[in-house]
Amino acid sequence: MVDRYAHPARWLTTGILLLSVLVARAGAETGPVDVAAEVAKFREVHMRFDATALTPRQRAMVTKLAEATRLLDELYWEQADPVGLRLYRSLAASKTAADANLRRLVRIMGGRYDLIAEFAPFGGAGPKPPGNALYPPDLTREEIDGYLAHHPERRGAIFDPLTVVRRDGKELVAVPYHVAYARWLAPMAEALRAAAALSDDAAFARYLRLRADALLSDDYFASDIAWLELERPPVDLIFAPYETYFDGLLGVKASYGAAILIRDDVESRKVEAYQEFVPQIQDALPLPAEDRPSKHGHVSPMEVMDTPLRGGDLRHGYQAVADNLPNDPRVHEQKGSKKLFFKNFMDARVNEVILPLARRLLDPAQTLLATADGYLTTTVMHEIAHELGPLFSRTREGKRDIREAIGPEFSALEEAKADIVGLYGLAWLADHGHYPAAKLDECYVSEIAGIFRTVRFGVAEAHGRGEIMEFNYFSERGAVHLDAASGRYRVDTASMRGAVASLARELLEQEASGDRERVHRWFEKYGSMPAPLAAALAKTGDVPVDVDPSSDFPEL
Repeated sequence: MVDRYAHPARWLTTGILLLSVLVARAGAETGPVDVAAEVAKFREVHMRFDATALTPRQRAMVTKLAEATRLLDELYWEQADPVGLRLYRSLAASKTAADANLRRLVRIMGGRYDLIAEFAPFGGAGPKPPGNALYPPDLTREEIDGYLAHHPERRGAIFDPLTVVRRDGKELVAVPYHVAYARWLAPMAEALRAAAALSDDAAFARYLRLRADALLSDDYFASDIAWLELERPPVDLIFAPYETYFDGLLGVKASYGAAILIRDDVESRKVEAYQEFVPQIQDALPLPAEDRPSKHGHVSPMEVMDTPLRGGDLRHGYQAVADNLPNDPRVHEQKGSKKLFFKNFMDARVNEVILPLARRLLDPAQTLLATADGYLTTTVMHEIAHELGPLFSRTREGKRDIREAIGPEFSALEEAKADIVGLYGLAWLADHGHYPAAKLDECYVSEIAGIFRTVRFGVAEAHGRGEIMEFNYFSERGAVHLDAASGRYRVDTASMRGAVASLARELLEQEASGDRERVHRWFEKYGSMPAPLAAALAKTGDVPVDVDPSSDFPEL
């Protein structure tokens, strides 16, 4: 029964696919989204591949990693919007401006749904399925719950982060990723093994081989451990289905993402200074001891890298400037996690978006407090904080995975927790003489400037939903307020510390309890865009919403 799902591209006939693409092209300029206007919100920034410090074998190895990354990118489209990929390819030869804009917007979004406009469809698409192509488009949470009430033995497979859910008559079938996506995974694994053969770093070669094996088995544990054990690799690679942001149905299914990473040794050694304090910050969190397991003895490598090529969920939509991986709580419990900071993307975000927004929206007396250094510091602490707090929820049914317990709102909750617990940890560092207390105000203001950037990307996306909640909470507590006369925002830095502490406790308790209704009520209360902020942001149309990276490597 499983074999029928082995090649998802064959589910649709050629005629249906052709009709879908024709409808999409015909509807390119007639849908609810102004395609040209949306494209104009993105600033193209070239992410150069600087190979001067690499040996000829390392350059050849990177070429094989790029080959694998392009295959992974194609697989991501199959998860997100297969018809969108066919539309993207069908527009390649067109010379019209309208088709060029449509093709670019489809590429930016990784499909035909506009993240900035609350996932509004464009290019002929219908309403966005909450689970993208990971589930039948008409499947609802209620139907899943009803099905599992009669088939409780299938709960593990349906909720597995690495399965695709399909219908088989009246049954729901969970197809493992390595079966459903074998068409892409086999050549990806081959490319990783070829890259391993070119590596002069035995540990990195071992990681690549283990990751190739994992692609074909969906068991990433051994390769995750091997990845964390790498010591200052000059070339590194993110390559796995890690994040669950675009699963709006169960909130558990992982999308594939990839990034080729070139180490910046000078900047990496600067951020490494933070890692020794991770266990102490964990111990200081406002939670009972049973909900903050010890981090003593865990590794927490931190790397500042340039990333000349990304694929999958790291390439499309929200352009991440940092990551904390892997997400497997078993790996966190046994080994820890790796914090990665993408310097070329960080520089582009700060210079093209955050600082211009700060100059437009903040009280003039505080604009100089929004800095690249302050933003980098809060980003470092954000990634550290992803590892902090509870590893599992303690629910009435017993210990459960936090993602499963919370459901689709977990991603927004976790992003907000990382922001706020990161700021909480920064205050702890300042109190203990490990960070200059005089620079806390700079970090608080830079955090608010970063919120201005994130919520312009939409408050339906996990990061935006989390940060608009933070903004509304800070406003309620008087830590941020709008000056009616100037129309600009001022950060009351004296109030920020208390607001951060109380919000940190709330969000940590939500994760520890796994109380889905509590989380839902919290985001219902604080998760909407306030009208004054929407009006202020509407006046910043000349500032790009995000960057659109281009590369020295061929596009898909």
